[in-house]
Amino acid sequence: MTKIHFVTCHKKPERSFFYKGKQFPICARCTGLYLGFVLLPFFLFGFLRFNIYLSMALILPTLIDGLTQAYFNRESNNLLRFITGVIAGLGCMSLTSILGNYIGYLIFD
Repeated sequence: MTKIHFVTCHKKPERSFFYKGKQFPICARCTGLYLGFVLLPFFLFGFLRFNIYLSMALILPTLIDGLTQAYFNRESNNLLRFITGVIAGLGCMSLTSILGNYIGYLIFD
């Protein structure tokens, strides 16, 4: 049986979701990020549109949550990690769309 490996995720059991006794292959924050990443087509085809400042602001909650855990001995919970991951995924995909549209404009106009 093939296993899915995600290089950038720590996969700590205490920071992961479980379904029917089996651990997700990625942590709660990465689950949220990847869920946000799935929405890229909505940005590319114009169904969702954020400006660059909002897009960058959407990434801040994950950055704050992660850094305060790492440097201030604060423990987050999986729901907060998941929600901030989804929000950051949306921000990243919005920035990707903005950058892609800008590069396309430079090339084709």
